[in-house]
Amino acid sequence: MIIKEAIKLIIKNIQEVLESIDEKAIERLIETLTSSKRIFVIGLGRSGLVAKAFAMRLMHLGMNVFVVGETITPAIKEDDCLIAISGSGETSYIIKAANIAKDRGSKVVAITSYPKSSLSKIADLTVTVKGKTKIDGEQNYIKRQMKGEHHSKAPLGTLFEVSALVFLDGLIAELMEKLNKKEEDMKKMHDVFE
Repeated sequence: MIIKEAIKLIIKNIQEVLESIDEKAIERLIETLTSSKRIFVIGLGRSGLVAKAFAMRLMHLGMNVFVVGETITPAIKEDDCLIAISGSGETSYIIKAANIAKDRGSKVVAITSYPKSSLSKIADLTVTVKGKTKIDGEQNYIKRQMKGEHHSKAPLGTLFEVSALVFLDGLIAELMEKLNKKEEDMKKMHDVFE
């Protein structure tokens, strides 16, 4: 069944992300997050959903976090950081936001599959989360068949998006340890209107 092939592919990609974690980049990311006055997160489409999930967990840790594009998001300032999530690193809206953040003196962190992307060139720190994105792959059917390449069973940016979500949830666990936070502490910050 295709569903099994797709899940195996997703698990394999997550394993590759696990094996390629750059511990120095993680330490720099944690330093950026913990030293910033406010944290802004941005992503579009499904990467935007990943950004919102990450922002929620940062809020549960008691951090001052905002999702770019929400009506209550304030102006970004010098002591802040922007976490920009884009599989391709070429999404024009994300690049524009990163440039604005840089112009205003804040730090920019890119979470992307492409460490040489336009977003990475702007960023103070790039954390690479490997995963096929919607821009990958040969578009020409005949060339693709001749090379033995077939469309992935995980469509478009699924591998990046799922891997980024898992990676960022792992980062939350690391932050919990560094900040000496327990799950009970996070539950106190959880939405009570549900």
